[in-house]
Amino acid sequence: MRIKKGDTILVIQGKSRNKSGKVLYVLPKENRVVVEGVNTVKRHLRPRQQGEKGQIIEKPSPIDASNVQLVCSSCNKATRVRMRQSGKDKYRACVKCDGDIATNK
Repeated sequence: MRIKKGDTILVIQGKSRNKSGKVLYVLPKENRVVVEGVNTVKRHLRPRQQGEKGQIIEKPSPIDASNVQLVCSSCNKATRVRMRQSGKDKYRACVKCDGDIATNK
């Protein structure tokens, strides 16, 4: 996958369209990513102990990686990612500005 943990992405399709956020974690086998503040679902929790109240929490759920685009750190635009190689080192490059993309963890 060309999207990594800590990247800033923009959602291009779905109910959370035009929202951006930071990637919390990546599920490469399922081709999905979990993004902060995007595609949140409500989870009802039962009380665990006597006298405790139940609660509703919101948590982000995975979104398909094909529905997001990486935001380039140098030109601040949503772009596709190109893989470049110099010697033995491989790095990701922006298609629009041809700058290399660093992971911000």
